[in-house]
Amino acid sequence: MKKLILSAAIAALSCAAGVPGQAAEFPLPPKGSNMVGGLQVVIARHQDTLLDIARHYDVGYNEIRAANPGVDPWLPGAGTRVVVPTQYILPPQPWNGIIINIPERRLFYFPKGQNVVYTYPVGIFMPKWPDPLGSTRIIAKVKNPTWTVPKNIQEEHAKDGDPIPAFFPAGPDNPMGELALETGWSQIFIHGTNKPWGVGMRVSHGCFHVYPENEVQLFRMISVGTPVTTIDQPFLVGTDGQGGLYMQSFKPVGAYTKGGNPQQRAVNAISGFEETAGHNWQVNWQQVINLVNAPNTMPTPITNTGPSLQERIAAITAKPYDYAPYGDDANQASPPPAPAPVESASRANP
Repeated sequence: MKKLILSAAIAALSCAAGVPGQAAEFPLPPKGSNMVGGLQVVIARHQDTLLDIARHYDVGYNEIRAANPGVDPWLPGAGTRVVVPTQYILPPQPWNGIIINIPERRLFYFPKGQNVVYTYPVGIFMPKWPDPLGSTRIIAKVKNPTWTVPKNIQEEHAKDGDPIPAFFPAGPDNPMGELALETGWSQIFIHGTNKPWGVGMRVSHGCFHVYPENEVQLFRMISVGTPVTTIDQPFLVGTDGQGGLYMQSFKPVGAYTKGGNPQQRAVNAISGFEETAGHNWQVNWQQVINLVNAPNTMPTPITNTGPSLQERIAAITAKPYDYAPYGDDANQASPPPAPAPVESASRANP
């Protein structure tokens, strides 16, 4: 019966794949650009949370919080303008298979032979549980996984006053979710989670957590043998093809930096991008230093031409967020339906 229910959920969600909020799918940018999507602004109601809004737009906790400093994640407040950071600088080429930028806490999937990219937020490893950097492949697709908890993880939870059982059966309470993609790295999966609000946080023991509804989409699209690459790129540099140069900056992951100079890494990212593009920009180096010292996950202009990030956001026409909250029942491994609209207001696809 469980298998039938899961199959029905996969079928239902696949039909909804084109619905706004169900998949961050973008056409690949034209030549001369490596950016996709666009920033959005919505107006919160009294019942909305930043986490609901983030999940609806395939944004992680880290991204929605960084885009809205000072806004209470649980009670943004009626009438609050909430910035939805749905613009992305793509990872360095080649664009092949799955690429996970660990500092960004975001997965990109480039289907072979298609001119599109799918992108999803991910929860990454907790300190002391770093993932390998490099390349592997998907070696298996697992429905209804079970989880035998390693002794060291049991001991860690017990030490923290949060004991967990030695075994989790398949089902909505399984931390591995109801679908999982096994990588060639030992015991590392890309899987759903029974704690979706942790997507975008450092919550795992090595696996990559995605929203359950996103895992349904990935599970359908990904085949065994798909390449998987993990990268450590805290500074992403890109151009919109219209003369602007932008940077997304993320807090470097200590497990990889080993004391490296973040400012030098940012400079290297810019110079490397300019060399690849065959073009030099007039860079505002003070803005680059500011982004190193205070990371901003949204693409931020690093030249003196064109509007600033704040001016770009101020110019966006805000839309009412007209979708029902996910609710407490959605904080489990089973994929929920998309939050239904509560008004007839139209909304553009992110």
